[in-house]
Amino acid sequence: MSDSPAGVGDLLGVLAYAELTAFLRLAEDATRHAPSLADRAALGDLAATEYAHFRLLHDRLASLGIDPEEAMAPFVGPLDDWHTQTTPGDWLEALVKAYVGTGIALDFYREAAAHVDAETRRLVEEVLVDEGRSQFAVERVGAALKEDPTQSGRLALWARRMVGEALSQGQHVAAARPELAKLLVEAAGEDITRMFARLTEAHGARMAAMGLTPGP
Repeated sequence: MSDSPAGVGDLLGVLAYAELTAFLRLAEDATRHAPSLADRAALGDLAATEYAHFRLLHDRLASLGIDPEEAMAPFVGPLDDWHTQTTPGDWLEALVKAYVGTGIALDFYREAAAHVDAETRRLVEEVLVDEGRSQFAVERVGAALKEDPTQSGRLALWARRMVGEALSQGQHVAAARPELAKLLVEAAGEDITRMFARLTEAHGARMAAMGLTPGP
């Protein structure tokens, strides 16, 4: 780890727990909300991919001599709180969360990975690959909005709520884990405003892809 910044363990730890919880939540949403067996299977496939990503991160932490459970532990509270605050009430909310809500969180990790060692950066990029989540969610939500356009307003509000909760929990993580926060600052260079502009632009693109208004 001589060529890795001190925050690499935190970055891999938060990503590992994010992928583990994504697997568990997607599997739960598939069981609770999927309207058909085909949709349940499709969301289950996405959940399986998230678990495979978790295993890659788990093994990378172990190879660096970092206990994976210890690396994930500081992020259990904030990520569990985010999921508790953004528990979907139906199938469409589950899809918006899987695509829009998770997407903005992964954008933060992608920014932080700009200043880690090359091998870790390649791993982070691999686990952040979309793997069909966007196409699946965009198609399902788009079809639902075409059938019932009145759903747009509530789903747009739902997406904005998730982003607000994600930013709130992100602030708590940054305050508790300064080395991880440092990676984000280094990624932004002297202009952190530009970094947030990129994140906002990516969020707006996801909302637009689903036929939703980004909003403030």
